[in-house]
Amino acid sequence: METIYLTYPHGLKKEDFPDSVAAIGFFDGIHKGHQEVINHCLSYAKKHNKKSSIITFHPHPSVVLNSPNKTVEYITPQTDKEKLLKEMGIDQVYVIKFNEELSKVKPQEFIDHFIVGLNISHLIAGFDFSFGHKGQGNMSNIEEYTKNRFTYEAVKKVEIDQCKVSSTKIRELLADGLVEEASHLLDRPFIYEGQVIDGDKRGRLIGFPTANLKSKEKYLLPKKGVYAVKVHLNNDVYYGMANLGFVPTFKEKGDDPKIEVFIFDFDKDIYGENIKIEWLKFIRDEQKFSGIEEITAQLKADEKSIRQILNI
Repeated sequence: METIYLTYPHGLKKEDFPDSVAAIGFFDGIHKGHQEVINHCLSYAKKHNKKSSIITFHPHPSVVLNSPNKTVEYITPQTDKEKLLKEMGIDQVYVIKFNEELSKVKPQEFIDHFIVGLNISHLIAGFDFSFGHKGQGNMSNIEEYTKNRFTYEAVKKVEIDQCKVSSTKIRELLADGLVEEASHLLDRPFIYEGQVIDGDKRGRLIGFPTANLKSKEKYLLPKKGVYAVKVHLNNDVYYGMANLGFVPTFKEKGDDPKIEVFIFDFDKDIYGENIKIEWLKFIRDEQKFSGIEEITAQLKADEKSIRQILNI
């Protein structure tokens, strides 16, 4: 899969690109609703013997439109998004830089520049996709901008239990610690990938050595608390428990929450290694304990509970 990064204006010619079918959207999460749009693209491309493309954006428009100092955490950061699209079989991805200049582009210019200009002959989007300045263009009025230069289709919303599958809904579930329900809408486990870094090393003193994780990516994190997790290290898989929070027993609340993972039945030195965790189940809220004895007792209870839940 080829990834092409573009800014407005990109200065390239239509002839620079193969005739292709494209699905367009931000696609944070690549959830079941997004998959419906993307699979339409793949099916159409195969049927008509054309390249399959994704047109997406980075960063999230809210970073530009709401506040220059705003940061956004992603269900699937750009790197993860590209991995998933490659696994699905997409041929090429266009990543358009969303900045203030792009936000002011009129719908017609957007279509001329990024659809016709990229040699897209068939465009697919979710029913609620909008484009151009203040979202003036959408899948209901797109016909007036096509000028018969390409065909298009809008994919209906995907619902589960009469609820629209959306990135917003997944974010709400994660904020409540409902990682299982979020994973169901994603159609895969909700993950976090990071590097093992030095921590305070308190855990090893009480029999619970933890791997402290930090990622270069801006992952959306679930509700603070203790979780049952699956851990991927190189080609091996383990289970464990993760604490996501501020470790209130030992210090005052900091700026950023920490992720500490106790890997069951494991005693290797993995500092500097990259590991991936799957958030399996919320166990309890983060607590402030009176001392070492109380926290040790609770951690033993957490481990026992998680082993029973996971049947390990």
